[in-house]
Amino acid sequence: MESNHTYQQLAAFAKAVFLKMGCTDSDAALATKVLLSADLRGIDSHGIARLVGYVRLWELGRINATPNIKIIHETPSTAVIDGDRGLGLIVAPRAMEIAMEKAKQVGTGWVSVKNSNHFGIAGYHAMMALEQEMIGIAMTNASALVAPTYAAEKLLGTNPIAVAIPAGEAAPFVADFATTTAANGKLEIAQRNNTTIPLGWAQDAAGNPTQDANILKNGGALLPLGSEKEQGSHKGYALGSIVDIFSAVLSGASFGPWAPPFPAYVPMPENMPGEGLGHFIGAMRIDAFRPAADFKSNMDLWLNRFRNATPAAGHDQVYVAGDLERAMEKERMQKGIALVDGVQNDLKALAEKMDLNFDRLFKIKME
Repeated sequence: MESNHTYQQLAAFAKAVFLKMGCTDSDAALATKVLLSADLRGIDSHGIARLVGYVRLWELGRINATPNIKIIHETPSTAVIDGDRGLGLIVAPRAMEIAMEKAKQVGTGWVSVKNSNHFGIAGYHAMMALEQEMIGIAMTNASALVAPTYAAEKLLGTNPIAVAIPAGEAAPFVADFATTTAANGKLEIAQRNNTTIPLGWAQDAAGNPTQDANILKNGGALLPLGSEKEQGSHKGYALGSIVDIFSAVLSGASFGPWAPPFPAYVPMPENMPGEGLGHFIGAMRIDAFRPAADFKSNMDLWLNRFRNATPAAGHDQVYVAGDLERAMEKERMQKGIALVDGVQNDLKALAEKMDLNFDRLFKIKME
């Protein structure tokens, strides 16, 4: 079963929780906006369903609600940020602001972040650059849930990459994808719905294919993009590795199997080589390469040509990265966001624990 709620209802609840955690009003508002951008864009695994997880990490002292986010090293075009264990939902936007400011000054800006936490969907941070007519890039390392090609142990995270590219009249290009065949959140959704997962998403502890949505709790692992070597899993493995190195090795965050786990019940790895999770954020001013008007005109041509490609048999439309998410955002702002019972029950329990009036915040009439 599902219950529909407006964006405003979910935002009121999420902001109230972040305030209870001790966030400032502005940080709570920003964290809410970043978090719910996932729900709006149809990436339900990274939206309000994650709120309980953030609270659990805060309760363990792994999230600092009032971080002193600071630059610890920089050049005119680069910076390293210490997130002071802050919410990645707050730290990553700050990193993009710094990247864009550097891009304004010297053409491009690149910021590597350490000592942070889960930052929601990568697409939000990359898309910030669109508002400045810049190209935005965002990536992050994550809990080690992924087995490298031919491996039977988990060494990498789902390690997403997002790239947002502006255009002229056409809607922008926005790619946002995990470097695994499926993100962990999709397994979580299957668990809530008590369904199996497709072959190619995960393997068991011995490295055998599995359709068990609970396999990660039983020693299994997610698979890199491509699933098997014959389908190109070594390429997904390489992409995830690049994200890990750029985000964590470059910044001084913990990397590979030492990345801090998101589930609060999973113990922290021993002998961690760095601090917290890492992100890598970039912004590029278009006119640092060519006149912006010329670029945007060509992007319009590119986007329109691909959107008007001849569909394959059985399909009505060819899409460009970001099209489906943009349509979903428009629909959910108008019609609301559906929460499965499992998520709603988690939120009710969270409200009770944090002494919040769930029904008042969600404007739900009591029977």
